[in-house]
Amino acid sequence: MSSNDPSNNNDSSELDESVKKERLYDNSVNTDRAYERENYEPEELSNPLPRWFAIMSAGFVMWGFGYFYFQGVVPADAGDSRTAIAPAGSGPVDGKVVYAANCVACHQGTGLGIAGAFPPLAGAEWVLTDPQIPAQILLHGMQGPIEVLGQSYAGVMPVMSHLSDGELAAVLSYIRSDWGNTAEPVTPEWFAEQRERFPDRGPWEGGAELIAEFGEPVVP
Repeated sequence: MSSNDPSNNNDSSELDESVKKERLYDNSVNTDRAYERENYEPEELSNPLPRWFAIMSAGFVMWGFGYFYFQGVVPADAGDSRTAIAPAGSGPVDGKVVYAANCVACHQGTGLGIAGAFPPLAGAEWVLTDPQIPAQILLHGMQGPIEVLGQSYAGVMPVMSHLSDGELAAVLSYIRSDWGNTAEPVTPEWFAEQRERFPDRGPWEGGAELIAEFGEPVVP
C-alpha cells in the first residue's frame, strides 16, 4: 500500500484527533470534586417533643385543674398554723444567742477560752465577782495584762457598748450562770446605770486598773 494513499492520511488525522481529545479529558479537573469539598447547607431539623413527655405534661395540667376544682372555697384562715416568730424587742433577750453572735469566737462555746490567747469565763473570778467589773469590761473593753485563774493574758477585749442594755444584761447573766457558774443575774435597768458611770473613758488598762477602781475580784 502506497504511503501517499489519501485514506491512510484520513485515518491518521482521525486517530490524532481522538488522542488529543482523550488527553484533554485526562488533564481536565472534575468539577464534582469541588462540590464534594463543600459542607452541606444548614437546615432546620424536624425534632418534635417525645410522645411520653407530651402525655406527662398533659397529665400534670389536668391534675392541676382537678386539684383547684375539687378544693372548693378555701377559708380565709387556712394556711400555716405554726406559731409566728416573735418580732425583735417583743420578748426577753436570749443571752446565749447574744453570746454566740459576739463572744464565742474568742471564749468558745464551752467558756474555756483559748489557752494563752483568750481567758476562760467558766469559773473565772472576774466573772463571778461583783457584776460591775465584767459589766464595765463589756461597756469599755480592756487592753493590757490580766491574770485569770492563775494564768496571765495580754489580749484585747473589744468594746460591746453598741449592744443594748437588754442584750448586755442577757449576755452577762448567761455568762455568770452557765458552765457551772452560779452568780446572780443582772437586769437591763442595772446595766443602764453602769453605762452612765464612766461615759467618756477608753478601754481599761488590764487587771491592775480594774483592781485599783473596784478592788480585788472575790468569788462569793
